[in-house]
Amino acid sequence: MKTFLPEGELFNTGENLKIISDIALLKQAMEENAVLEAEAESCNQSHDLFVPLPACKAYIPREECAVGIKEGKTKDIAIISRVGKPVSFTVNEIKEENGEPVAVLSRRRAQEKCISERLSLLKNGSVIEARVTHIEQFGCFVDIGCGICSMIPIDSISVSRISHPSDRFSVGDRILCVLKDYDGDKFYLTHKELLGTWEENADRFCAGETVRGIVRSVEQYGIFIELAPNLAGLAEPKEGVYPGQTASVYIKSINPEKMKIKLIIVDSRDAPYDKSFDYFIRGGVIKRFRYSPECCPRVIETVF
Repeated sequence: MKTFLPEGELFNTGENLKIISDIALLKQAMEENAVLEAEAESCNQSHDLFVPLPACKAYIPREECAVGIKEGKTKDIAIISRVGKPVSFTVNEIKEENGEPVAVLSRRRAQEKCISERLSLLKNGSVIEARVTHIEQFGCFVDIGCGICSMIPIDSISVSRISHPSDRFSVGDRILCVLKDYDGDKFYLTHKELLGTWEENADRFCAGETVRGIVRSVEQYGIFIELAPNLAGLAEPKEGVYPGQTASVYIKSINPEKMKIKLIIVDSRDAPYDKSFDYFIRGGVIKRFRYSPECCPRVIETVF
């Protein structure tokens, strides 16, 4: 199965720069339908995207700017937002205008090639690489190859609840995610299944320890502290504590049968926290992910 990188990662490679700088190599790439990258300089009133190459002038006609533009399934903001950024493309044609070569490019064909030769061949549960492109309150948008965008809903980012996807990710992050489904138009992704089961995370801690955590929510009955992206404990109420703080917590008990960790807040403060995390699964295909321990009567699982 071929590899197709998130848009922008091919741009500065030696081979790509060599091809887009030489008209003969560009013609060869056209014959081979090779995927290349260059930076979009501007977008005209017709929403054609101009992508000057070192070898010649070049542009992407509006309907060739992305999968779904022609059918109205993709909005023109997908074109406008590429100005000043690298774009993936194949070369459709090299013609002459006023005695100079001009390349007609297609981002749509590059995306279709990525879908047909890689993404559509993946099974549900496949672990894939992605890059975070932008973040909204409801989810995190990622590039899964050649500018093909998909979203990870906020409730699929981690088991530990977060108030905003930026609590976990930053734009530009390289992450892993899991393909849940593909309906022919959209790719549906999840992320939390890669962050370990309750037991895998709880095994990192012991009753009697004092550790650091992040205050995620404050309720009347207690305060939820995230110890790891897929593990949170409940602390007794304490005044002056609010979400987003870093907290030092004493672990009173760990109960796998009830998936409960009881905590006591020793101290809380406003301090930046490390958003890095570990993946327990880094590749392959996940058929079934059971978060809850086998000894727990409550079953929490994902079946792909």
